Parts: sequence; structure tokens; C-alpha cells
Amino acid sequence: MSSTNFESLVKQWLDIDINPITRGQIEKLWAEKDTTTLTHLLASRISFGTAGLRAKMEAGFNRLNDVTVLQASQGLAKYVQEQISQPHKGVAVVGHDHRHNSREFAKITAVVFGIAGYKVKFLEFKDDSEGASSTLVATPFVPFAVDLFHADVGVMITASHNPAADNGYKVYWNNGCQIIPPHDSGIANAILENLQPWNGVWESYKNFDDFQGDIEFVKESVTKDFYQTLKAKVVLDVGFTNNDYQQLKFVYTPMHGVGHEFVVPIFEDLFKLSENINYHVVKDQASPDPDFKTVRFPNPEEKGALDCAIQTANDENVDLIIANDPDADRFSAAVRDKETGQFRQLTGNEIGFLFANYVIDQKVASGEDLSKVFIVNSTVSSQMIGSMAKKLGFNFCDTLTGFKWIGNKAISLINEGYDVPFGYEEAIGFMFGNVHDKDGLAATTVFLQLYYHYVIKQGISLTDKLEDGFKKFGYFKEFNGYYKFSDLTITEKIFGKIRSSYVNQPQNIGDFKCTYWRDLTIGYESLTPDHFPLLPADSSSQMITGILEPKNADDGQFVRFTARGSGTEPKLKVYIEGKSNTEASAAEFAKNVWFTLRKEWFKPDEYNLEEVHP
Repeated sequence: MSSTNFESLVKQWLDIDINPITRGQIEKLWAEKDTTTLTHLLASRISFGTAGLRAKMEAGFNRLNDVTVLQASQGLAKYVQEQISQPHKGVAVVGHDHRHNSREFAKITAVVFGIAGYKVKFLEFKDDSEGASSTLVATPFVPFAVDLFHADVGVMITASHNPAADNGYKVYWNNGCQIIPPHDSGIANAILENLQPWNGVWESYKNFDDFQGDIEFVKESVTKDFYQTLKAKVVLDVGFTNNDYQQLKFVYTPMHGVGHEFVVPIFEDLFKLSENINYHVVKDQASPDPDFKTVRFPNPEEKGALDCAIQTANDENVDLIIANDPDADRFSAAVRDKETGQFRQLTGNEIGFLFANYVIDQKVASGEDLSKVFIVNSTVSSQMIGSMAKKLGFNFCDTLTGFKWIGNKAISLINEGYDVPFGYEEAIGFMFGNVHDKDGLAATTVFLQLYYHYVIKQGISLTDKLEDGFKKFGYFKEFNGYYKFSDLTITEKIFGKIRSSYVNQPQNIGDFKCTYWRDLTIGYESLTPDHFPLLPADSSSQMITGILEPKNADDGQFVRFTARGSGTEPKLKVYIEGKSNTEASAAEFAKNVWFTLRKEWFKPDEYNLEEVHP
């Protein structure tokens, strides 16, 4: 790129940006003639996808900052108005978490929608006398509010459990679900048509308290409605009496996020629990902290993330730990192993099975017809739920990865007359009846009921409950992991080389026989009559699923895997699940497939990949 082009890009940025910090970053780089960094920041645009936007916060068209949030909001506002059939200009919900710049990004978003003529439902208290907490919400509040207000669009500013340097712009459609194609590409095109700041946007943002647009501060009313709906739809315990739950004792961590504020009404109002008697909060992680000081990576699934919670549990002599991720849309749990005395963190699939089992138990107890019940999970999650469905008589289906697909499928099934009480994805995301998205607050509510029902009331440990499920429905054991890299072209290179090694599908991979093949990138599925896949194909993403049989496999022994490129991070994710007649052999089959795919396909040394697995 020539110096003139660099100068043009720098001028484009400085003509738009009013933030002195990000302006200064570009000015400094230009003064130093750091063309390498300027190329990364300015030469390409941050891409808008079904996950919205997510990136590191710094200057540049390829990062998340005031400018790119403004441009995204302008494009989104215009696109949604084009889709609205009603004569009004629209209703928009806007919320944010505690990350650096989250509130500023939310204010920019609210101003843009206000200038576009929307009625904006802003998830803050009008009176900020309660301090920082008056401005924050958990992510599930946005899809809930979209449903509550019959809004046309919702935006949540959060990067969920990404590192502290990141932030994100998550978009919900008018059905309370994250957006799916073709809206993502439609919004992306609308953004490109609305790059220049509209008249009055920056001035209104700088004078937000005096902005004359139609902005209503609704956190107080939405919070009240949220808990009423939670109680009505997520208290599943037949014959529920909150006084029964006094025997619960556990440790809770919000992982430096917003969750603490929102679980207290669940603990104290719904279950009548008392802090320091029934529950203990990890003190160093209790308050919202955008720097996540005690964890390297603020994801409850990551190794070491629960160390502080385990220390607190040991100090308080309790056997259960529950956790939310920083924006409280995910949930995790760990239980003490009675034999070793050590804590065992449950996987997303294990929690998913326990939830499904509990939900069906309560449906049976209430006398519901299971033939009208559907449970949904993503295709990278455990197929154990499908095995349960066949034996117990309820319905099951899987979807593409992501709650945008799980939520939309649930709505479709509900419209067909089915009850969809639960859906999940293995990445500790769980959906119940209050929203059509993952909700860590609802998951917390159900898990406490589940724990009381099985462990306290029936005297069955959760590990024994899992073992009982394996005996009934088959031993399913996962071996999931991922490969990290810096060169974003790596994913296409790897998958391109994989496809060049066979025609339609491989006959064998290493010592495993391939019995089923689905490639949603090219639109192929081996077992359908026309080889057209049952799930939607998407040429813009990489995703292959296969079923492999070990040599001399017994009936019902197989390994199912999915390899896909991440939609939000520079990762190649691999999900592997073995099924066998013992836990040990199922685990061994899954592990062997990981190392077979590593050798045959992913070759971390050749592609310079960082390998992460159990």
C-alpha cells in the first residue's frame, strides 16, 4: 500500500473519530510511520456476522471503538426499519455489561436509534444514585426485554467471557433470538451504506443527559418482570416449597462479572437462602471488574478459573460450587468427589444431561404427555439426549452451533404446538422457558432445584446420577479441544487440504472406518437420499461432522466428531464424543480420534497451531 493510501485512511479515521484516546493512537502511529500496525487497524473493516461484532478495543476500522459502534448502529437501525411492516419507526432495546467502554458504546447505540426515530428502551435506571450497578444488566435481560416490549431489535454490549481487552456488539432480532442469515449480510451491507456519522449523533452522545430522543430508562420495570417470569416458567419443582431449600449450601462466583446483583433475588427471595449460611460468594470475584484481576481468562470452563471458588468452598466446608460467566448468560458447576475430596467440574454436556433428566422427571411427575415435549441441543453437543428421547418417549433434534439456531428452532417447534422446556450447547449455555437464548440466571435457578431434588431429597450424588444415566442410555464421553492460531487464513487452508484428500467422504481416517459424513460448508450429507444436508449449509464457514467406528467395534460403539472454525475467535474447534458399553472405552475411543485427527488433518507443527485439549 502506498503512502498516499495510508494518508487517505488516516484522514478518513481522523475526519470521523472524536475520541481523543483513539484519535491519539492513530496520530501517533502515523507520526511514527508504523505502516504495519496501521494496515492491521485501518486497511480492512471489522466484519458483522451472526454473532454481531466482537474484537479488541482500540482505534481502527478493524477494531471495536466509538466509530465502529456508531457505524454498526446506523446500519442496523436503517436495516431494521426496512424490514418493519408496521407504520411505526421501531422499538429498540439497548443494554450493556461492565466492560471497559461498554456504557459509552451503549449510549452511542441508544443515541443512533433515537435519532433514527426509534423508541429506545434503555436498560438502566434513570436515577444513578445506586452507583455503577444502576447501569448494568446481564445479557439475558436484552432478549427478555425484546419479547416484553415487542421490540424490533435488541443490542447488548458485551464480549461475554472474552479477555479484558475485548468487547462486543450482540444483536437480537424481533423474536428475541440472535440474528441468523440472511440478516447478518443485510446488516453488513447497510453498515457500509451508513459509514458517515449522521447529523447530530456525536453532539447528542456528548450531551447524552440532555438528548431529546425517545429514550426510556427501563431497568427497574424489566427487572421486576424478569423475576416474575423466572418464577412462573423456571420453577419446575412439582410441589415447590421454598422452605425446603434451607438445606442448600454452596459457593457462588460471578467471575468478576455482573451476575452477583442478579442472583441475590434468586437465592434470597425465591429460595429464602441467607448469605454466609446457605451460600458464600467468592469475595475477590464478587464485584464487576473489567480487568478480571484473579483469572487469566474469565471463562468458568478454563483451567484455573474456579481456583478461588474452590478455595472458598474448602474454607467454608461446602460441597457445591456454581458459577456464571461475566455477562451471566452461561452457567457452570463443580461438585466435591466424596472419595477423593477434590472438586470435579462438570462439563457442559454433563450439566446438559442432568438438566434434561430433571426436566423430564418433572414433566412425568406433573403428568404431561412426553410425546408433545421437545428438547433441543446443538450438533456439537452430546447425542446422549437423543438416546434418552428414544427410550423415554420425548422428542429430540439438534441444530447448527449457536443459540441463534437453538432459539429459532425452539420457537418453530412451539408454533407447531410442542412444549420446548430446555435446550443447550456444550459450551455451558442453557435455555429454559423464560427467553429463547442461553440464560445463566435461569440455569442457576433450575440447578438449585435439581441439586435439592437429587442430592438432598433423594440422597443421590450428581456423579452417581450421571453414572445411572450412562447405564440407562449408553456411555457417552467427550474429548473436546481447539487449536489457536494468529493467521486467520489457516482455517480455510486446513479444511481445503482435508477435502482434497477424498471424494465425497473418506472411507477411513487412520484406523477408524468412516460410516457417516456431513460437510455443511459444501452442502453434503452421506445418508440423505439426495446427499443434501438436513441442517442449513453455509459456504462462508467451515464445518465437518463424521461418525467413525473403531476396528472390531461392537454394536453401538462409535465416535462422532465435528470440526469447525470459530465464528468469534481465531480458533479451530474440535468436538469428539465416544459411545461405548463402558465409560473407559468410550473415553478411550474419543481420545484416540483426537490424536488421529491431529496426525492426519490438523498437524499443529506444520500449521503452527497451539493445541488445547483436556
